[in-house]
Amino acid sequence: MTAQAPIQAESETGGGTWRFPANRPLRLDSGATLAPLEIAYKTYGRLNDERTNAILVCHALTGDQHLASTHPVTGKPGWWDRFVGPGKPLDPDRHFIICSNVIGGCMGSTGPASIDPATGEPYGLKFPVITIADMVRAQAMLIEAMGIETLFAAIGGSMGGMQVQQWAADYPEKLFSAVIIAAAARHSAQNIAFHEVGRQAIMADPNWMSGAYLTAGVRPEKGLAVARMAAHITYLSEAALQRKFGRELQRDGLSWGFDADFQVESYLRHQGASFVDRFDANSYLYITRALDYFDLAARHGGVLAEAFMKARHVRFCVLSFSSDWLYPTAESRDIVRALNGAGCRTSFAEIATDKGHDAFFLDEPLLDQTLRGFLGAQAQARGLA
Repeated sequence: MTAQAPIQAESETGGGTWRFPANRPLRLDSGATLAPLEIAYKTYGRLNDERTNAILVCHALTGDQHLASTHPVTGKPGWWDRFVGPGKPLDPDRHFIICSNVIGGCMGSTGPASIDPATGEPYGLKFPVITIADMVRAQAMLIEAMGIETLFAAIGGSMGGMQVQQWAADYPEKLFSAVIIAAAARHSAQNIAFHEVGRQAIMADPNWMSGAYLTAGVRPEKGLAVARMAAHITYLSEAALQRKFGRELQRDGLSWGFDADFQVESYLRHQGASFVDRFDANSYLYITRALDYFDLAARHGGVLAEAFMKARHVRFCVLSFSSDWLYPTAESRDIVRALNGAGCRTSFAEIATDKGHDAFFLDEPLLDQTLRGFLGAQAQARGLA
């Protein structure tokens, strides 16, 4: 392969965009290929001489590679900044931490907003449909290009947890351990339904223009904002919404109209408005479709345990949240049963919290303790402690 030199090991924070030439295409489940391919990534810490301390963190639907770095668009801290740093569970003094933007994304990796080399214009809807397996295939290309044969750990929550499962199914020889947080082995009908509402909101926006809005110089901001608002409700629990907002009003008295009378309405509108500044509408369509297509057991005769049969040496930790109704604990238990059925070494914990699905982004001490403990035990097992 003629690409960039292997990852630097000198700076504490690195990254950029890894460019794979046209003769190294990414082959997709749909039968299409992507070439040339670009993968945007960030790294934290140093890769040791043995190249055995690498941790891949897989991001969720609306995440990106800015795991613990200031986001260049919003100016906010990285989405898992509370977990990454000296003395934290993901410690750059001990680990080489990698996070890449998934293909189909909009923060530098090849996606629908990228330029189609065949036309010189943004792909738009000419971008091929992608899957979680395609995302992982691209990540595996990046890890190989970095000269890393085996990851110390792959970690992810929500869609990131789906990617970790796909890693275990497709590249078990490249994993030492795996952490699956608040995820499922396939998307339920309810999950698909919520995503379809969001997609229809985007496509109903007159500025969507059949996906060619970038060429026209417009953006379907209203539709994307509504999609974000609908999805964000699923990330929270009823108890969390009630605790944060209840029926509190924005101002004294009712407006007797359709302004945001209630604080929860204002909150959702803010979530929608801020989201459109950092995310691409077509990326939202493609990534939600990839989630809907995810069914890890499907290519293994419908038997989930079969997907993990070659991962018996991998050490798994599966975590769920008691108030998560997007990916409820029952779905994490299904993963655990399948791992046990495959003979994998597996630990499981349901964390009691009323914060809902988004608890893995929030201050949840038991999650910190569990992740720190699991990674510490695996470091000892691999001789990294």
